[in-house]
Amino acid sequence: MSSGRLTHASIRGLDWISARVLPPEKIPAHQLTGRRGEEAAYFYLRKLGYVIVSRNFRSPHRRGELDLIGWQKDVLCFIEVKTRTTRAVKPGEAAVDQEKQRELAAMAREYMRHLPNPCPWRVDIVSVYCPATSHQPEFELFQNILAVA
Repeated sequence: MSSGRLTHASIRGLDWISARVLPPEKIPAHQLTGRRGEEAAYFYLRKLGYVIVSRNFRSPHRRGELDLIGWQKDVLCFIEVKTRTTRAVKPGEAAVDQEKQRELAAMAREYMRHLPNPCPWRVDIVSVYCPATSHQPEFELFQNILAVA
Protein backbone atom coordinates (compact mmCIF):
# COMPACT_ATOMS: atom_id res chain seq x y z
CA MET A 1 0.00 0.00 0.00
CA SER A 2 1.48 3.36 -1.00
CA SER A 3 1.97 6.05 1.65
CA GLY A 4 -0.80 8.20 0.12
CA ARG A 5 -3.31 5.36 0.36
CA LEU A 6 -2.24 4.59 3.91
CA THR A 7 -2.61 8.24 4.92
CA HIS A 8 -6.01 8.48 3.23
CA ALA A 9 -7.20 5.25 4.89
CA SER A 10 -5.92 6.47 8.27
CA ILE A 11 -7.78 9.78 7.96
CA ARG A 12 -10.99 8.02 6.98
CA GLY A 13 -10.60 5.65 9.91
CA LEU A 14 -10.05 8.53 12.33
CA ASP A 15 -13.07 10.33 10.87
CA TRP A 16 -15.17 7.18 11.39
CA ILE A 17 -14.01 6.81 15.00
CA SER A 18 -14.51 10.50 15.82
CA ALA A 19 -18.05 10.40 14.41
CA ARG A 20 -18.90 7.67 16.91
CA VAL A 21 -16.96 8.93 19.94
CA LEU A 22 -17.08 12.73 19.85
CA PRO A 23 -20.23 14.82 20.17
CA PRO A 24 -21.59 15.86 16.76
CA GLU A 25 -20.37 19.13 15.34
CA LYS A 26 -23.01 21.79 14.99
CA ILE A 27 -22.28 22.80 11.43
CA PRO A 28 -24.62 22.70 8.43
CA ALA A 29 -24.65 19.64 6.19
CA HIS A 30 -23.39 21.65 3.18
CA GLN A 31 -20.27 22.62 5.14
CA LEU A 32 -19.62 18.98 6.04
CA THR A 33 -20.00 18.10 2.35
CA GLY A 34 -17.56 20.89 1.44
CA ARG A 35 -15.04 19.67 4.00
CA ARG A 36 -15.31 16.12 2.64
CA GLY A 37 -14.83 17.44 -0.90
CA GLU A 38 -11.70 19.42 0.01
CA GLU A 39 -10.18 16.38 1.66
CA ALA A 40 -10.98 14.20 -1.38
CA ALA A 41 -9.59 16.87 -3.74
CA TYR A 42 -6.35 16.99 -1.73
CA PHE A 43 -5.73 13.27 -2.28
CA TYR A 44 -6.90 13.42 -5.92
CA LEU A 45 -4.44 16.20 -6.72
CA ARG A 46 -1.61 14.36 -4.95
CA LYS A 47 -2.29 11.35 -7.20
CA LEU A 48 -1.96 13.69 -10.19
CA GLY A 49 1.48 14.81 -8.98
CA TYR A 50 0.62 18.07 -7.25
CA VAL A 51 2.65 18.86 -4.14
CA ILE A 52 0.20 20.58 -1.79
CA VAL A 53 1.87 23.19 0.43
CA SER A 54 -1.12 24.90 2.08
CA ARG A 55 -4.79 24.37 2.87
CA ASN A 56 -7.40 27.03 3.67
CA PHE A 57 -5.06 30.01 3.35
CA ARG A 58 -6.51 33.26 4.68
CA SER A 59 -5.00 36.72 4.80
CA PRO A 60 -5.75 39.51 7.27
CA HIS A 61 -5.54 41.93 4.33
CA ARG A 62 -8.17 40.38 2.04
CA ARG A 63 -11.47 38.64 2.40
CA GLY A 64 -11.79 35.10 1.16
CA GLU A 65 -9.81 31.92 1.29
CA LEU A 66 -7.67 29.77 -0.97
CA ASP A 67 -8.78 26.17 -0.50
CA LEU A 68 -5.55 24.49 -1.62
CA ILE A 69 -2.17 25.75 -2.78
CA GLY A 70 0.27 23.41 -4.46
CA TRP A 71 2.99 23.00 -7.00
CA GLN A 72 2.54 21.18 -10.27
CA LYS A 73 6.06 20.94 -11.60
CA ASP A 74 7.35 24.55 -11.55
CA VAL A 75 3.94 26.27 -11.47
CA LEU A 76 2.33 27.37 -8.22
CA CYS A 77 -1.38 26.51 -8.33
CA PHE A 78 -4.13 28.14 -6.32
CA ILE A 79 -6.96 25.64 -6.27
CA GLU A 80 -10.62 26.36 -5.63
CA VAL A 81 -12.60 23.27 -4.63
CA LYS A 82 -16.31 23.13 -5.39
CA THR A 83 -18.19 20.17 -3.95
CA ARG A 84 -21.65 19.04 -4.99
CA THR A 85 -23.80 16.03 -4.18
CA THR A 86 -25.33 16.03 -7.67
CA ARG A 87 -24.66 17.36 -11.17
CA ALA A 88 -28.37 18.02 -11.74
CA VAL A 89 -28.65 21.63 -10.59
CA LYS A 90 -25.45 23.55 -11.33
CA PRO A 91 -21.95 22.19 -11.91
CA GLY A 92 -19.40 23.20 -9.30
CA GLU A 93 -17.17 25.12 -11.67
CA ALA A 94 -20.11 27.33 -12.71
CA ALA A 95 -20.11 28.78 -9.19
CA VAL A 96 -16.76 30.46 -9.88
CA ASP A 97 -18.11 33.60 -11.51
CA GLN A 98 -16.11 36.71 -12.45
CA GLU A 99 -16.35 38.16 -8.94
CA LYS A 100 -15.03 34.92 -7.42
CA GLN A 101 -12.26 34.82 -10.02
CA ARG A 102 -11.20 38.36 -9.07
CA GLU A 103 -11.22 37.37 -5.39
CA LEU A 104 -9.09 34.27 -6.09
CA ALA A 105 -6.59 36.27 -8.16
CA ALA A 106 -6.30 38.90 -5.41
CA MET A 107 -5.74 36.23 -2.77
CA ALA A 108 -3.15 34.55 -5.01
CA ARG A 109 -1.28 37.84 -5.38
CA GLU A 110 -1.44 38.32 -1.61
CA TYR A 111 0.12 34.88 -1.10
CA MET A 112 2.78 35.60 -3.75
CA ARG A 113 3.80 38.80 -1.91
CA HIS A 114 5.31 36.61 0.81
CA LEU A 115 7.44 34.49 -1.52
CA PRO A 116 11.13 35.39 -1.90
CA ASN A 117 11.12 35.04 -5.70
CA PRO A 118 8.40 35.47 -8.30
CA CYS A 119 7.27 32.31 -10.06
CA PRO A 120 4.68 31.29 -12.66
CA TRP A 121 1.25 30.69 -11.16
CA ARG A 122 -2.31 29.85 -12.11
CA VAL A 123 -5.74 29.26 -10.64
CA ASP A 124 -7.37 25.84 -10.99
CA ILE A 125 -10.82 24.55 -10.05
CA VAL A 126 -11.58 21.03 -8.87
CA SER A 127 -15.25 20.08 -8.99
CA VAL A 128 -15.92 17.21 -6.61
CA TYR A 129 -19.15 15.22 -6.84
CA CYS A 130 -20.05 13.21 -3.73
CA PRO A 131 -23.26 11.39 -4.57
CA ALA A 132 -25.16 9.98 -1.59
CA THR A 133 -25.26 6.57 -3.27
CA SER A 134 -21.47 6.19 -3.54
CA HIS A 135 -18.46 6.39 -1.24
CA GLN A 136 -16.18 7.28 -4.15
CA PRO A 137 -16.28 10.92 -5.23
CA GLU A 138 -15.91 11.92 -8.88
CA PHE A 139 -13.61 14.75 -9.97
CA GLU A 140 -13.27 17.27 -12.77
CA LEU A 141 -10.14 19.43 -12.94
CA PHE A 142 -10.08 22.76 -14.75
CA GLN A 143 -6.59 24.19 -15.03
CA ASN A 144 -5.60 27.81 -15.57
CA ILE A 145 -9.04 29.38 -15.40
CA LEU A 146 -7.45 32.86 -15.40
CA ALA A 147 -4.98 34.32 -17.85
CA VAL A 148 -2.59 35.58 -15.14
CA ALA A 149 0.58 33.48 -15.15
